[in-house]
Amino acid sequence: QVQLVESGGGLVQAGGSLRLSCTVSRRTYSYLALGWFHQAPGKEREFVAAIDLSGRNTHYADSVKGRFTISRDNAKSTVYLQMNSLKPEDTAVYYCAAKPNGASTFQYWGQGTLVTVSE
Repeated sequence: QVQLVESGGGLVQAGGSLRLSCTVSRRTYSYLALGWFHQAPGKEREFVAAIDLSGRNTHYADSVKGRFTISRDNAKSTVYLQMNSLKPEDTAVYYCAAKPNGASTFQYWGQGTLVTVSE
């Protein structure tokens, strides 16, 4: 069973930064591509960013390109989402997700962490 535990959410003013972390159960970490999604109030969950097994290939939603950076630390079995220049519209619950490398859909999810960006 893959376990994902997010941390790092909170309240920040517009223009500020936050770094989210997601620790993955070590036993399965080395087989997984990882990603971040968010879900704003009243909206569907949306893709934010993803990183492959090697850590060399990343992909971002257009809305966060140039502001957010996804990275992974294999020694710590952890994936990060550095969020800069935050906007009120970034307010959402952020979910860490994982899938076997090469799989088409994310299959495992964390419990989510709330990010609130004030005006």
